[in-house]
Amino acid sequence: MADLTIYLGNKNYSSWSLRPWLALKQTGAAFDEVVIPLGEATTRATILSYSPSGRVPALKHGELTVWDSLAICEYLAELFPEARLWPADPSARAQARAISAEMHSGFAALRSRFPLNIRSTFSRSIVPEAQADINRISAIWIQCRTRHAEGGPFLFGHFTIADAMFAPVVSRFRTYKIPLEELAQAYADTIWAFPPMQEWATAAGNEPMIIAEAEF
Repeated sequence: MADLTIYLGNKNYSSWSLRPWLALKQTGAAFDEVVIPLGEATTRATILSYSPSGRVPALKHGELTVWDSLAICEYLAELFPEARLWPADPSARAQARAISAEMHSGFAALRSRFPLNIRSTFSRSIVPEAQADINRISAIWIQCRTRHAEGGPFLFGHFTIADAMFAPVVSRFRTYKIPLEELAQAYADTIWAFPPMQEWATAAGNEPMIIAEAEF
């Protein structure tokens, strides 16, 4: 039994669960995971037994429980400094935190119009509000990759929490066949090919649960 346990929603649908799971994988630490099926009559009661917010994800570390995706990522960054989950440079770290917070609280039109569904492919028109979100995300990716191109293929060279925060968007763009500029597409391809992302996608594809379209 690992000292760390992360409680997740369905891997096919839960974008918020994917983010800290990727960060946790990046630490290299051993952990247990518990997937709680979403959209069932017992879902909320089950989640409340692990998470005081009644939402997933939640991370249990010994007697401590941390909930909320970004809070879990921040805790992991402090617990495993060797994983370099934030950039070392203060200015880059500030930018990484800013775009992670923007992803955490923004892009409502994109979330609503294009919910996460990793194992499926759909055609859906892009409403202006969603296109504005797509444009902003592409601009963030291009700006970060332009500034940090020499450090590696991720937003700040090596993999950070910022990449974890945007990983579900990469899957959304694939699911709904959303066209991107060349540099933004190259970054999306990097995230999709990232071995932990592929591990999650494979697990999502093998899940038997099917739930109504929703944002989790």
